[in-house]
Amino acid sequence: MQTSCTMENPENDRLLEVGKTYEAMPFTFQHWKAGFAIFFAYVIEAWELMIMIFIIGGIANDFGLDQIQTGTLMGSIYLGMIPGCLLWGKLIDKIGRKTSVVISFILYGIISMISAFSVNYDMLFWTRFLAGAAFSGATVATFLYFEELLPVKSRGRAAVYLAAGWPIGTLIAVGIAYFFSDLGWHWVLGISSLGGLWFLVIKKWAPESPYWLVGKQRSDEAKAVLMQLSENKLEGLLSERELYVRQIKQGSFLQIFKGKLAAVTMLQTLVNFCFSWGYWALILWMPYMLAESKGFTFVSSLGFVVVAAVAQFPGFLASSWLTERYGRKKVMFTFVTLAAIGGFGFASSDTLSELLIYLIVLSFFNLGAWGVWDVWMGELYPTAIRGAGYGFGMTAARVANWMAPSVIGAFLAANQSFLITNAFIASFLVITAIAVLFLKETEGEILH
Repeated sequence: MQTSCTMENPENDRLLEVGKTYEAMPFTFQHWKAGFAIFFAYVIEAWELMIMIFIIGGIANDFGLDQIQTGTLMGSIYLGMIPGCLLWGKLIDKIGRKTSVVISFILYGIISMISAFSVNYDMLFWTRFLAGAAFSGATVATFLYFEELLPVKSRGRAAVYLAAGWPIGTLIAVGIAYFFSDLGWHWVLGISSLGGLWFLVIKKWAPESPYWLVGKQRSDEAKAVLMQLSENKLEGLLSERELYVRQIKQGSFLQIFKGKLAAVTMLQTLVNFCFSWGYWALILWMPYMLAESKGFTFVSSLGFVVVAAVAQFPGFLASSWLTERYGRKKVMFTFVTLAAIGGFGFASSDTLSELLIYLIVLSFFNLGAWGVWDVWMGELYPTAIRGAGYGFGMTAARVANWMAPSVIGAFLAANQSFLITNAFIASFLVITAIAVLFLKETEGEILH
């Protein structure tokens, strides 16, 4: 018998908001197991989104592409994510977090493998576009899915650790491109697409979100997952209780523009667009810009990507520790501000040592801030529309991801200087830092 319900002002002592159970939940081995499955899913997302950067030179040579076409091709997967994030943002609220991630990985693996057999520019562009649309389910769901499994006291730290999968994915992408580049970019894309098989691990090790289950009137299943995650430590709390979530029309984008949520949506959309631009516009073109403007070879320029990725690890560790002590807003504002300083310093660097120092500063604080933001964004919305809100924000981020390669490609085609191009990129981080000051703090609050 299903006993869940949704309401706004429960007065019955037998009713228990599902988020309250997470205040008493311990962090267990089950969290580690589910966390590893979701963590490596994020690693795969990172290397799939980065892999084109490291093989684009070979593709451009094979297809005779100019700089603008090259930038457009690099942005094709992000263009596909624009409608993909909107669609999946609704689907993950409708069909579930776990189901969405599993289906997304399956579709991505198939389409990505097809892209490896592309014979011309158009085929590669459209298969990468479709791969982006398919993979958006995992991109939108990953963080909010993990958050909905975690105890309140561990949510910030653990979810920021999840973000550390990004540099690992980047390093894997560099390694695949480096060791298999002699076989050609077709092989690199084919090998990368095998990451889609990770759906088997997610299906086996990660349970469905209890928040979502309660919202879908599946309280018995939610209680079973809560018991599993807590290793039966919540039996006394859940006994003879009915679980509920707050009543909001499920999965509707209109709901994220109503009442107080309208301001939240506008601000997080601005943050997503500017923050993404401030990262992707640089990282996508950095090997090329260093080779063309600073005289490095393309291979040595990849060393900068590795340095940037390694610098991100301590950034994530620092932000995960700090966010539990000082909150999301203070940590993110400080980190983004320092990342902007690193960006302007990188733009004005003339020597190798200056480039490396400012790149480390930029990477440390930029990705540390991303770890906080990935957690914070999901906490801004209630369960019933968390996917819709997160998906809309990720759509704005993917618009920036798509535009940035083409715009910066146009900058380079117009022979704009290294200083002007990178200062333009860093200016978006300044806007990001200002915007986050107007968002509410969520550290220590239960999810509703």
